[in-house]
Amino acid sequence: MIRNIAERAVLVLSWTLTAMLCAVVLVFVGYLLINSLPGLGMELIFGAVPPLDALLGRARVFDGIFAALAGTLLLVAGSTALAVPTGVAAGIYLAEYASPSIKRLFGFFFDLLAGIPSIVIGLFGFSVAIFLHQRFSGRIGPCLLISAMSLAFLVLPYVIRSTQVALENVPATIRKTAPALGATRLQNIVHVLVPRALAGIVSGIMLAIGRCAEDTAVIMLTGVVATAGVPRSPLSSFEALPFYIYYISSQYTDPAELSRGYGACLILMATCALLFMLAYSIQRSLTYRSLFRL
Repeated sequence: MIRNIAERAVLVLSWTLTAMLCAVVLVFVGYLLINSLPGLGMELIFGAVPPLDALLGRARVFDGIFAALAGTLLLVAGSTALAVPTGVAAGIYLAEYASPSIKRLFGFFFDLLAGIPSIVIGLFGFSVAIFLHQRFSGRIGPCLLISAMSLAFLVLPYVIRSTQVALENVPATIRKTAPALGATRLQNIVHVLVPRALAGIVSGIMLAIGRCAEDTAVIMLTGVVATAGVPRSPLSSFEALPFYIYYISSQYTDPAELSRGYGACLILMATCALLFMLAYSIQRSLTYRSLFRL
């Protein structure tokens, strides 16, 4: 009797807290939507420039967020290209090759790295840019490449840990089948373990991409500026949506400009939501495929 009452109380409390959380999210999204409605439209992205001219690079967008959106996508692509190969390789090493003592040591190091505030990593990237500027070339400074490297360093622990956990969770029966048939350790990893754990690996990668898209502290110190335009090279300054939102919210001059900031918030949230939905769909698809093969 008492046990049933306790279980019902826990169930009611869980549903109540879940409903409160959903209500807060809905209120937050609704607030953004209401405040961004006056500024939503193609003008928010392209300003007074025809969309085709902006996409083809024939005209520069000064009063829209096209350059910030392009810079965000380039930043995410660059940081992902730097973080994914290193993170997946390190995760495979920790899961399949490292001894227990090495695994504990590096696991502690990566957990510590994951807890470092992003502003500290941004300051480190800024210091690297200054060092390269003084020692190698005056053309090197805070730029898209330095920001991508700093963000890759920021999300590296997530990629490493997701790869390690996904590989370690592969069932022992699957793990031992290929070696029992004469496969080497490398063949077992490439042809059996990684495909079986690919859903978890891809999920971690996509979550890391979402983190790259929304971080502001790192890019503020490593190359983002307000009116840089679409970057022409990795050594150029750039614009990004998170910094655009910060800039507008802190220095807006009229309600219409603030409404564009709310619209940029909505677009950034939609971008991150699409990335998370893509991660979930890829995870489900790869999981079903791996189960079907088995």
